[in-house]
Amino acid sequence: MIVRIMGEGQVRLDDGHLTELNKLDDELLAEMQSGDEEGFRRTLGALLEAVRRLGAPLPDAALEPSELILPSPEATLSEVREMLNDDGLIPG
Repeated sequence: MIVRIMGEGQVRLDDGHLTELNKLDDELLAEMQSGDEEGFRRTLGALLEAVRRLGAPLPDAALEPSELILPSPEATLSEVREMLNDDGLIPG
């Protein structure tokens, strides 16, 4: 799966890592629903760090379609809320 972190680029991520990422996504969704800004910041950072750690960066010149688009680390709670679907940021 190709994942884009807005403002950073793309990484290739094995689908086997989705379970780990979904746990962070569920936590992020709960923090957003409760308005926990501090928890939201911490968990968004952890989610993006996990994608960077588990994925393999694609070259800047590569223009592959992204199957998943994640917000930048600086995104606000409001901006991320607009990106959500029923499952959070990560489907499943």
